[in-house]
Amino acid sequence: MARHTETLAKVPLFRSLDADAVRALDTQCAWRRIARKEWIIDYQDVSSDVFFVVSGTAHVKIQAVTGREVLLRDIKAGEYFGELAAIDNAPRSAGIVATTDVTVARMPATVFRAAVHRHPDVADQLLAFLVGQIRLLSNRVNEFTVLDVRHRIYAELLRLSRPDPAAPQRAIISPPPVHAEIAARVSTRREAVAREFATLERARLIERRRGAIVLTDPARLGRLIEEAQGLAE
Repeated sequence: MARHTETLAKVPLFRSLDADAVRALDTQCAWRRIARKEWIIDYQDVSSDVFFVVSGTAHVKIQAVTGREVLLRDIKAGEYFGELAAIDNAPRSAGIVATTDVTVARMPATVFRAAVHRHPDVADQLLAFLVGQIRLLSNRVNEFTVLDVRHRIYAELLRLSRPDPAAPQRAIISPPPVHAEIAARVSTRREAVAREFATLERARLIERRRGAIVLTDPARLGRLIEEAQGLAE
């Protein structure tokens, strides 16, 4: 592949580095293209490298105690994964699967830690990212503890959505996830998601648009979640 497409300059973590520093890191990475649906790393893998996604998207999946795979989050171009194993050298706590064709830079843990120690902005961004992941996991644990499947689905739809530029009071999810993906995110079955989507459509809280799902009243979904949390307390 041409070198201009193989660069960590596209990764916000290294935004403060000059061109020479980025090129030095580029040369210390192994670059790889992964086909859609291919596993990049497996759960409990013992490697400690950090992976930077420079194009494409991937899913983070964890293994529930029931044996069911739970889809934890998405990784988009410019983001990274594997930092925990690089820090503590423990087996991988999650598996990563490509959802599109992906190009990744695989950086040895020693190189990653050296960059973190050498560049304060990289260290600050890493700390902020780790805090964000702790907050995400705390929210997910709270949802799984106090919410039933219906309201976990509502919460996931809100999390996946973004404001609709044409109607700020609405929100859109694009591309629209299939029922099986939502099910993996909230640890339920596809059939349960299909039933809840049908209920939401009848209540006119969601609409299907070409290439998107529209949340017609995200504020109401938020209130329904809050009410369910209140009843659980």
